[in-house]
Amino acid sequence: MEKEEQEILKLKKIIKETNTIIIGAGAGLSTSAGMLYSGKEFESNFADFIKKYGFKDLYSASFFNFKDPQEFWAFWSRLIHYERYTMPPKPVYQNLYKIIKDKNYFVITTNVDHFFQRTGFDKKRLFYTQGDYGLLQCKTPCHKKNYDNKEIIEEMFKVQKDMKIPKELIPKCPVCNGPMYPNLRGGDYFVEDEGWHEAAGRYNDFLQKSKD
Repeated sequence: MEKEEQEILKLKKIIKETNTIIIGAGAGLSTSAGMLYSGKEFESNFADFIKKYGFKDLYSASFFNFKDPQEFWAFWSRLIHYERYTMPPKPVYQNLYKIIKDKNYFVITTNVDHFFQRTGFDKKRLFYTQGDYGLLQCKTPCHKKNYDNKEIIEEMFKVQKDMKIPKELIPKCPVCNGPMYPNLRGGDYFVEDEGWHEAAGRYNDFLQKSKD
């Protein structure tokens, strides 16, 4: 028997015998579930941006410093539309859920695509440490609150033209009227709102109750 197969069987036995499980998940899990950062799908959905800026993959493109906010939101609404609201998770997440759904589990993840919640994992057992593609925040930030973005993102996606959205769709902070930004950790501007802290508290409670 191969060493890798032995490790899988060992893990299977441990999972079967234990009642308490913590899942720590990073980008590799979403990649295995179909999150495509390069290849034909990326080239098809972002052909215009690739032609103009020479983007090689979606990950590196997400760090590009767009000077024009209309272009910035054309790119980001397209990215969020596909990866947060359109792309269905492949069986990787469903299979994982089947394995642990009857266990006392908690998920801590750096992924921002919400594949866990969209698959059926209990929202109260999830801690998204690095943000959520489905939220907007003040870029400054002038206050610690995040806002659901589905409606505005889908509108941007539908009406964008020539790699730009209409100026009137550029999201403004409802408090300071400054620029909004996706709620993604990347600097001191990242907003850890009330929901973030509640999830962090539930995770810490789970650790304390399960420490033995």
